[in-house]
Amino acid sequence: MCAVRALPIFEAAKRPRGRPRKTPQERNEGNRRQDVVKAAAKLFRRYGFNGTSTRDIACAVGMHSGSLFFHFKSKDALLHEVIQEGMRSAMARQMIVLLAEHDAVTMLRLLIRSHFETILGSSSDFMHVVLYESRYLNATQHKIIANLQAEYKATWTSVLQELSLTGCLQVEVPVARHLLFGVLNGSAQWFKSEMGISIDDLTDAVVTLFIHVPAA
Repeated sequence: MCAVRALPIFEAAKRPRGRPRKTPQERNEGNRRQDVVKAAAKLFRRYGFNGTSTRDIACAVGMHSGSLFFHFKSKDALLHEVIQEGMRSAMARQMIVLLAEHDAVTMLRLLIRSHFETILGSSSDFMHVVLYESRYLNATQHKIIANLQAEYKATWTSVLQELSLTGCLQVEVPVARHLLFGVLNGSAQWFKSEMGISIDDLTDAVVTLFIHVPAA
């Protein structure tokens, strides 16, 4: 009888927990995509959506023009991503404010300062595009952004309602919110760092305009 040769036993390879690690190439492509988004935000702000070509954006990041479409199927899709990134940044900054407990006056002050940082700070290209280039979004894209904006503004509404109940707000909440965002967003048109006015100065000025603390 022939001897039966034992077959080697192999242990089943264990599946790694969590998401698989990205390869160096995948990480590089992710970085390149982010570079494209940043460059697009800067160019859309400077020249407008219609005044910026995909060739301009590709050149700004050292790509061939056609390579841009590896990351985004169209310039419209890239605009949508820039605007979403602007809203995500604003909401992340706002969330930092909301994580701390403050009275309503302090909360409004911090929200105002946070908004100024978003539209006037180092990443302001994105919010400038949100404010002035959103009209080029299609209906589906516009609805997505509108939902993000509504979520962002809902926090302000609740704070303003609390201030109204305590007599600190001198006008109706809906009017106050529209006026407030008009003042804040309008600063993107005229504010220059060389004016010698800080974001804290701007914040104090807006709080003074909108809030009156009743005497004890």
